[in-house]
Amino acid sequence: MQTAAGDPSPQRLFAFNGGFYTQRRLRRILTLSGYKLSLGRPTSDDQIAVWGQSPTSGRGHAMSRKTGAELLFVEDAFLRSVHPGRVAKEPPLGLFIDNKSPHFDPGTPSDLETLLATHPLDDSALLNRARAAIARIRENHLTKYSGVDPTLPAPDPGYVLVIDQTRGDASVTASQADDARFREMLVMAQEEHPGCPVVIKTHPETAHGHRTGFFGTEDISERVRLCTAPISPWVLFEGAVGVYTVSSQMGFEAIFAGHKPRIFGQPFYAGWGLTVDEFPVPRRQRKLTRAQLFAASMILYPTWYDPCRDRLCSLEDAISQLEAQTRCWREDRHGWNAHGMRLWKRKSLQKFFGSVKPVVFDKTTSDRPDMTWASKPGPKGAVRIEDGFLRSRGLGAELVPPLSLVCDDLGIYYDPARESRLERLIAMRNELRPDQRNRAEDLITAMRRAGLSKYNLDGARFDLPVGRKVLVPGQVEDDASILSGTETITSNRALLEATRAANPDAVLIYKPHPDVEAGLRKGNVPNAGDLADLVLEHADMAALLEQVDEVWTMTSLTGFEALLRECRVVTLGAPFYAGWGLTDDRGIVPERRKATPDLAGLVHATLIDYPRYFDPKSGLPCPVETVLERLSTGDIPHPGWINRVVSKIQGRFASYQSLWR
Repeated sequence: MQTAAGDPSPQRLFAFNGGFYTQRRLRRILTLSGYKLSLGRPTSDDQIAVWGQSPTSGRGHAMSRKTGAELLFVEDAFLRSVHPGRVAKEPPLGLFIDNKSPHFDPGTPSDLETLLATHPLDDSALLNRARAAIARIRENHLTKYSGVDPTLPAPDPGYVLVIDQTRGDASVTASQADDARFREMLVMAQEEHPGCPVVIKTHPETAHGHRTGFFGTEDISERVRLCTAPISPWVLFEGAVGVYTVSSQMGFEAIFAGHKPRIFGQPFYAGWGLTVDEFPVPRRQRKLTRAQLFAASMILYPTWYDPCRDRLCSLEDAISQLEAQTRCWREDRHGWNAHGMRLWKRKSLQKFFGSVKPVVFDKTTSDRPDMTWASKPGPKGAVRIEDGFLRSRGLGAELVPPLSLVCDDLGIYYDPARESRLERLIAMRNELRPDQRNRAEDLITAMRRAGLSKYNLDGARFDLPVGRKVLVPGQVEDDASILSGTETITSNRALLEATRAANPDAVLIYKPHPDVEAGLRKGNVPNAGDLADLVLEHADMAALLEQVDEVWTMTSLTGFEALLRECRVVTLGAPFYAGWGLTDDRGIVPERRKATPDLAGLVHATLIDYPRYFDPKSGLPCPVETVLERLSTGDIPHPGWINRVVSKIQGRFASYQSLWR
């Protein structure tokens, strides 16, 4: 049994496989799980770690027999990484830590099999978590090795899917399967589905040339074809009329895609009424639902790890992290040719987009996809890049690097002239699953509790007078969101005048934009106090939003942040959050915005689906919750005084440029 993390007396653990000592992630997960890796000769009170049934596992078994120390079986969890460890040396996001047996060995019941056989698995909250996690994994095309391309099409529907495995795979050996078993499976697939084509899906390690499989080109025929492309398993399952496997994890996943796979081995998921078993395990007699099988195998059994926050975590957090890492690989694997990027931005862009292949800049000819800063010209079809909505602790104009960026392959969120990717995402979130709603609402609560906004500047707090308080947030007047997102009200003074005219008796509060306050951008309003009752410079925006009743804005992100605080929002332009039924829109909003999501749907699209996030501590892609925690605690490296000097020079240069336009 695992000792709780932080126990003052962790369980001593010995290993006779060098990987336990050389693989940092493996050591860290074991340490957090309450084990202390030690060197020397164990006693009968200690445990010996063995890696499944690896070639070195015999050493541990032998030492256990000599010393009486119990064995601890360790294996990768089912959502491991983007790529197999042999392909990319990528560490796992979770482990199976089993006191009885490897989960894939039917010879002895493992802790997992015991859970499946004896745990009540009747808790509605647990089963709802399982159903939600299944939906997330399917929606994001996650699997054990998630380096698949969901855009690759499967063959025409109506095929039989036969899943190959690698020679020497421990689960194949434990099932006593061999070449003959795989040949029998292929024959049965054809006989039981006469006339249907057969697709053999090769293992990722086989496709990368690291290990051989049981099938090859010699098995190709008029009916049989090999599939070596990185097609998502979830795409393959959709068109399959049957799924055949010996013991592959894809058989486990096929269950959650609605199949009842035909099994020619004895994997952990066979024998529970969800598979057709050629070689049943007699002791497995219980009938389980899909949610029960998933809950035990993916929530209760594994030990999951959050590499950004360096702690054990829930399955949901592990899924969020794998989503972030997988999205990074899928979008960046071809490399990027970036255009219109100022020199100071390039280091941050490399961190965000260059982990797979380094970003190149301003190449006139390139076979890579193009990206450009959203306000700059770029090649036709270039993906447009812009700061995200939880950006940093500090101003972009002060050259503080961002923690989030958005990538838009259709338009850009602040330009209503054409559809953006964010608009499509908002429409897609018109309806939310319960888990999606919970995640968005938890995010709103955490942001309000932490007082977070886009820049998260430490600002002054004010006691506001009694009365209906209307906040007018100033904007940078040459900002692209104003140039493209509003037609009649295009200056801060005009905004103040319009707001005062519509609210003659309100307490009107004007908050200048922080870039303008810092003297870095255009937008100052001389004598703003003639129109506003209060002009609050250097105010804490998040705290201010908790005190006001309404926000009137052209296109400011403050309007979105006000919605999170349950403020009424009036828009005089066409910001991305207008037109969905959540704001009072007095500008010209695109008619294509027909969906009516609630606030949780808008937040899910805007803060979870659309941006990419980067954790400056671990250097990894991460989910929004990690960035929220960094911003809340201030645990973020911050640039020094040189950035301030350079930003002043840049601001002056930008001002001179605007005079000559």
